[in-house]
Amino acid sequence: MYDVVGVRFKKAGKIYYFDPGDLIIPKDEYVIVETVRGVEFGKVVTARKQVGDNDVVLPLKKVLRIADVKDRLIVEENKTAAQEAYETCCQKVEAHQLDMKLVDVEYTFDRNKVIFYFTADGRVDFRELVKDLASIFRTRIELRQIGVRDEAKMLGGIGPCGRMLCCSTFLGDFEPVSIKMAKDQNLSLNPTKISGLCGRLMCCLKYENDEYESAKEELPDLGEYIDTPNGKGKVVGLNILERVLQVEIIEQERVLEYTLDEILKEGAISIQATD
Repeated sequence: MYDVVGVRFKKAGKIYYFDPGDLIIPKDEYVIVETVRGVEFGKVVTARKQVGDNDVVLPLKKVLRIADVKDRLIVEENKTAAQEAYETCCQKVEAHQLDMKLVDVEYTFDRNKVIFYFTADGRVDFRELVKDLASIFRTRIELRQIGVRDEAKMLGGIGPCGRMLCCSTFLGDFEPVSIKMAKDQNLSLNPTKISGLCGRLMCCLKYENDEYESAKEELPDLGEYIDTPNGKGKVVGLNILERVLQVEIIEQERVLEYTLDEILKEGAISIQATD
């Protein structure tokens, strides 16, 4: 087991574990840590706890110190410098006529590297661009191509629901989302209805998916014949989340609603031939 604290470097970024050593670091404190990118400034979002070998990447990097006022001033200076670098890079991209869109620029805390994030439809030969940027900024240059979901996460925005994008406010990692999730939830398969600002399927399709899958295992399928308090009937409708079934009673030729509990009182659901 290892004593760790969880640190984020961006508002909705991934959480990384670090060794706090002898430091007493409360949650929401800012710290200076050593990473593979160099020295970085981050926020503690998970207080000290113990985790197993499978939850950490060894060797575990240490927290160097708790950030002070001077460190926070450096972060603000880096943000200002990054904005200037963004404008400079945009000019250079246009000058080299490169088919790429610059999304964001980030300095590492120690100014050891400046990272340019961009999107493009295909591969881009930016070797000459890197040479120009290196001669201007006199530091290590990294151009990193990102996808449209990462672009939305960085830029933010308002989703179809009227709220700020989940990915830019609290989602640390993207989880796979499939069209099957929309089908299971009886949603419209119109791409404009189930796609986010990034053009991909909305992340929120995942939120209730486990509940729908659990409910579908408990409920009969449409078209199944079951026993009800009013006799045999055919399932013609389902309210999955409320566990309510609409059943067409064969002898009475009418549709009645039952909860799953009412059906189960009649005994196990008996599956007969479907139409």
